[in-house]
Amino acid sequence: MPFSPGMEACGVVTAVGPGVTGRRVGDLVAYVGTPMGSYAEEQILPENKVVPVPPSIDPIVAASILLKGMTAQVLLRQSFKVEPGHTVLVHAAAGGVGSLLCQWANALGAIVIGTVSTKEKTAQAKDDRCRHVIVYTEEDFVARVTEITSDNGVDVVYDSVGKDTFQGSLACLKTRGYMVSFGQASGAIDPVPLSALAAKSLFLTRPALFQYTAARDKLLEVAGEVFANVASGVLRVRVNHKYALSHAAQAHADLENRKTSGSVVLIP
Repeated sequence: MPFSPGMEACGVVTAVGPGVTGRRVGDLVAYVGTPMGSYAEEQILPENKVVPVPPSIDPIVAASILLKGMTAQVLLRQSFKVEPGHTVLVHAAAGGVGSLLCQWANALGAIVIGTVSTKEKTAQAKDDRCRHVIVYTEEDFVARVTEITSDNGVDVVYDSVGKDTFQGSLACLKTRGYMVSFGQASGAIDPVPLSALAAKSLFLTRPALFQYTAARDKLLEVAGEVFANVASGVLRVRVNHKYALSHAAQAHADLENRKTSGSVVLIP
């Protein structure tokens, strides 16, 4: 202490420092990452960290989608470039990033297979354009993917679950398929021998968003593509909960007790 959490925000510029030319008072901007401290009424940010928010985008939507949306862009357009006709497997399809991956991959022309943890999440995954939804706690997702793809496997797996799904994800891939691991919600992944990849000449990558957006032009490009897809209706974010900033502790308590769904936004 003192400590202010938060790594994502959207707001209006109230002042600019000496030498700042790219932003003006009154501009609507957003940022993700560092410096931490977005749980605040006002925040001082370096000019090169903020991105402009188009006037067509609601500030609450911008605040709720930028980090997840930029992650989805890096996964779908850079880590592995999804093209029409690809078959993709998205784990945690009803999660924050998973939901956007399904919507965006479908818009790119891919056949989307999504896994969810409960039957209650099936409807959301289908609403997010999953052609096939697998409740992986009740059925063998490897067997179902094998059935769905007629034993051909998928072009790419997007796996944020980690330990519980990693080996099965490898088994779902076609020859020369891409395993994109971007989280470990179920625990750290055990060491992977290269021989596990050699059997099908698989590719394995563990992307981190901020290595892809370190350059200013790439940050603007990625954020711009996210906002463009929101404006066109390709991406939809569910802002199901809004709390006053002064009630941040209650928001965290509700998160911990699984009382929330979709995005949660704090409003100063």
